Amino acid sequence: MNRPAEPLGAEPTHHQAPPRAGAAADDDWVLSPPSQAQAPEPPQQRAPQGWTAYVGPDRDYFMAMMRRSGPEASGLNLPAYAPPKQLPLQGNQVSIGRRRHSTGEAPDIDLSVPPEDPGVSHQHAVLVQQPDGSWAVVDQNSTNGTTVNGGEEPIQPYVPVQLQDGDRVHVGAWTTITVRRG
Repeated sequence: MNRPAEPLGAEPTHHQAPPRAGAAADDDWVLSPPSQAQAPEPPQQRAPQGWTAYVGPDRDYFMAMMRRSGPEASGLNLPAYAPPKQLPLQGNQVSIGRRRHSTGEAPDIDLSVPPEDPGVSHQHAVLVQQPDGSWAVVDQNSTNGTTVNGGEEPIQPYVPVQLQDGDRVHVGAWTTITVRRG
């Protein structure tokens, strides 16, 4: 025979419901409501996603540069093979250029390693982290300029240009740096 639950101690941790008409006083039990509503859990804080630069030769950019260049560019050839490089963007800024062999000074993204891009200045451009964690590119008054996303006109020197996930920064004769978030 089933019997209603009975409190184990002298003072129960739950309350007895008021008796119903025609029922025994101890045959229903009701749990107390929580003393206060539970606060919703705070939204999960996502860890900041890192950004990565993918660096390599770009045939389309090279062909566009050749169409815009003068006769001095006629001796340039797109490298037959150059494995793309992948570099995490870390710190507040990432320099782009070519190593100075006389001083040993090297940028973070060193385009003097084979195949060396002859159109890149020693201090060509800088990627600068923004307060929101995104990145901007700043041309350092380079000889051949910096373009973004296949643009015809180089960006203005010393003026940050905000970058979005997947944007392409073009420097030198054939180098494209694609920035990716995550």
